[in-house]
Amino acid sequence: MDNLKIKLRQFAKDRNWDQFHSPKNLSMALAGEVGELMEIFQWLKEEETLLDNINEKNLLRAKEELADIFIYIIRIADKLGIDLINEANKKIDLNSVKYPVELSKDNAVKYNRRDE
Repeated sequence: MDNLKIKLRQFAKDRNWDQFHSPKNLSMALAGEVGELMEIFQWLKEEETLLDNINEKNLLRAKEELADIFIYIIRIADKLGIDLINEANKKIDLNSVKYPVELSKDNAVKYNRRDE
């Protein structure tokens, strides 16, 4: 992760893009890339989105969009001094409390909507 972060810093520096790479701008760019990923799957049947059924063109497009999303996430975290690996592990621990197995297994209802 650190090597990728350094590579992305250098990529932006070489192009003098740091002036544009504020967390606000990067998060807006991230939202656009997520939209592009969603567009790939938007009108497909659920079965057509599964690995065994997805066509090569859509899989290639998904790879490219996911790479863009990943890059923007890394850049935002770098700009904010956030250790993504550490924060992801903390979030998994928090989610294990919010979604205990005995209440969540085979249940897609969000934890705060269970009584509705």
